[in-house]
Amino acid sequence: MAVRGRGRMDGVEVASRVDGRTARAERTRAAIVEAHLALIGEGDLRPTGERIAERAGISLRTLWTNFKDMETLFEASGAEVLRQQDAAYRPVSPGLPLAKRVDAYCRQRARLLQLITPSARAAQMREPVSDQLHRNRLKHIDRVRDEVEELFAAELAQAGRGREQLLNALVAASMWPAWSMLRYGLGLGVDQARAVMTRTVGALLAEVSAD
Repeated sequence: MAVRGRGRMDGVEVASRVDGRTARAERTRAAIVEAHLALIGEGDLRPTGERIAERAGISLRTLWTNFKDMETLFEASGAEVLRQQDAAYRPVSPGLPLAKRVDAYCRQRARLLQLITPSARAAQMREPVSDQLHRNRLKHIDRVRDEVEELFAAELAQAGRGREQLLNALVAASMWPAWSMLRYGLGLGVDQARAVMTRTVGALLAEVSAD
């Protein structure tokens, strides 16, 4: 009986050690992602592995043990940015009048775009040579497209054969490249940039809602 009992205890100890190693690995990976995004947020748009490891308080070897290359780190950091967006997201009711929907939608887009601006600026620099950063951007596009299709379903339906063109125009007006142009190309403040976005989205939808 003592032997069998010891076997059960050994199994528990092994499982506990495994769980402990898994938890430590998860904490290390989270610290690396946090360090990566923190450096980007501070203006270091192309942080090296050495700088990321130093910020995370780990060795460079530990960094590359947890992430085999920058592409896998880009994937994890992209997922964290999406998680932050999800936490900040507040649904807008499709039942509101059009003007109120447009206003609420653009206010939220401005807030979320400001949230992702550091990572978006960093990704813009490396995306031409990074398949993962391109995939990350497509995820953002898909999310905005889904939101637009749900929130402005009635107006899109009224567009008839022009539905897809209208949808694409609304998505393009709502994405970071357009926001970057307003904020950094034209030098507008957040409120001014949001007002331009609201005017653009409202004008696009007014064309079909007036028919």
